[in-house]
This record gives sequence, C-alpha cells and structure tokens, in this order.
Amino acid sequence: MKALVTGATGFIGSNVVRALLAQGYQVRALLRECSNRANLAGLDVEPAPGDVRDRASVERALTGCDVLFHMAAAYALWVPEPQMVYDTNVEGTVNVLNAARAAGVARAVYTSTESTIGIAQNGDLGTEAMFVEPSDLAGHYKRSKFLAEQLALRMAGEGLEVVVVNPTTPIGPGDVRPTPTGQIVVDFLNGKMPAYVNTGLNLVDVEDVAQGHILALEKGRPGERYILGNRNLTLKEILGALSRVTGLPAPRLRIPIWLALWAAYASEFAARRLGGPPRIPVTGVKVARHFRYFDCSKAVRELGLPQTPIEQALGKAVRWFRAHGYAT
Repeated sequence: MKALVTGATGFIGSNVVRALLAQGYQVRALLRECSNRANLAGLDVEPAPGDVRDRASVERALTGCDVLFHMAAAYALWVPEPQMVYDTNVEGTVNVLNAARAAGVARAVYTSTESTIGIAQNGDLGTEAMFVEPSDLAGHYKRSKFLAEQLALRMAGEGLEVVVVNPTTPIGPGDVRPTPTGQIVVDFLNGKMPAYVNTGLNLVDVEDVAQGHILALEKGRPGERYILGNRNLTLKEILGALSRVTGLPAPRLRIPIWLALWAAYASEFAARRLGGPPRIPVTGVKVARHFRYFDCSKAVRELGLPQTPIEQALGKAVRWFRAHGYAT
C-alpha cells in the first residue's frame, strides 16, 4: 500500500514516515524545494516535488497512492506575515483534501492539534466531544488549525473517508526546529531555564503519536477526532522528570504568569526592532495561562494507542538533542 505524506520532514511527520516504512508501507513525500530533509536522510522515501498551496502538485503526488496523511502545516507561535499561516494551514488543507477526493483515495488522516479541543471551566479533562470556542484561540496558528479541522470534519460528513487526530504535546527524537516543548528540554540541558510558570501539559512520546496515525488510518472512524496523548503533568513535574532522567537540578523559582507575559511582550518588541523571531512569544505565554489536560482514553480504547512512560520519552529526547549538538 502506498501512502502520500505531507509534512514528512517535520517532527511528527518524519516519525510517521519511519513507522509506515517499518510496517511495510510504501511512502511518497510531498516536498518543497526549501524543505530541510535531514529527518528523512537514509529512508526509502519517494520524493514528490510540490506544495500544499499548489493543488496541481498535490494531484500529481497523489497519483497511484492509496492513502493520505496530511500533516503539513505552518507551525509558529509568532509570525511576521500571518496570511502565510492561513494560506498553508487552511487553503492548503482545502487543496489536499479536495485532491484526495478527486483522486479516489481510500482513506485520509488529517493531523489537527489539541488546541481545537475545548477545556471545561470546572476542571474536567478535555475530550473529543468538546470543541474550543474560536474566541478562546490565541494566535494565528491555532485559529488556522481550527478552521482547517472544521473543513476536514465537514468533508467527512460529505462522504470523504477522513479521520482527524489531535496530538497533545509530543516529545522525543527528530525535533529539529525544535518545538516550544523541545526548546524547554534544550534550555534545561543547557542551564538556561532558571524559573518556570505554573502551567500544565499533556505529554506523549512522539513515536506513540506516529503509531496513533497509522492506527487511526486502519481502525479510526471517519469523521471522528482522536486525542493522541498520554500523561497530564505540570511544568514543574516535567522539569522534575527531566532532573531524574539527566541528574541535572530542576529550577526552583516559580514566576507569575503576568511577569512572563511582560517578558514576552518585551521579547516581541525587541524582535520587531532587531528582526527574527522572539525568544518568548506572547501567544505561548497566553496559552500557558490554562492547564491543557486531556482524557486520551478514546484513542487508547478504540485505536490501541501505545502509552510509553513519559520518562522514557524524555530520555529519548535528551539523547537525541545531545547527539545532534543542541546541548552538551
């Protein structure tokens, strides 16, 4: 069976490619000329030049493919040109899913985000049945992914065999950028994280997320959402786990969110003056005001999503970052 993968060079995408190859799938990857292909080095992947914003290139890439994994996205908590995010994440999804329908692809998996899952005000865990209020979405990335997910669900209702997966906060090998959570690990290893804020995340091994994509393809119900996550942890608990994994001390100073937000605004001001992305995006701090805790039992129950212990996932991330020169 041949799968087209968009976003194959990314953190989740490259892990999905490896998992597909390990299970005997043939993989074709839609790749832009400017894509950093380091995560695909040495893998038996057929490149297909193109861009999700160019439907003709997507149609060419889909020729002869049986299934689709659409993971390509412009992921950034701060962008100088927001329209690029919507062009890629929303219009790109329109192009990819319409091309898949026209090509008669048997089934597709669309990679959304935990940001589209609603969180109850009473402290209950977020579930697939809970949708975020658009007004609560901070930043263009999250808003664009909400719009794209709504499109995917609508097309599923019209008969397209598409399953939506909502990864929480993956951690592990292949985080080349790195992601905001990966940057926390890098900063911890390099002694550049003197303090923390009181927030909470749901962490999951990125390799479990990759398996979850394939399980969603094979077992998921079209039109359904599946949260691909594992364990709810405070940031303090995450740093404590990193300390146990590495033997390095965890920061003890907790700073209030308002102070972190002030620092973020100052960081973005400096970025506008000096050029380049801010070290502390305002959107990231705004998100940290809420504990993003989820009930991941649906994916475990219906798909058989693996639940690798988080300490193991953090250990894999630490080894990968050190081996690739991000930290000593």
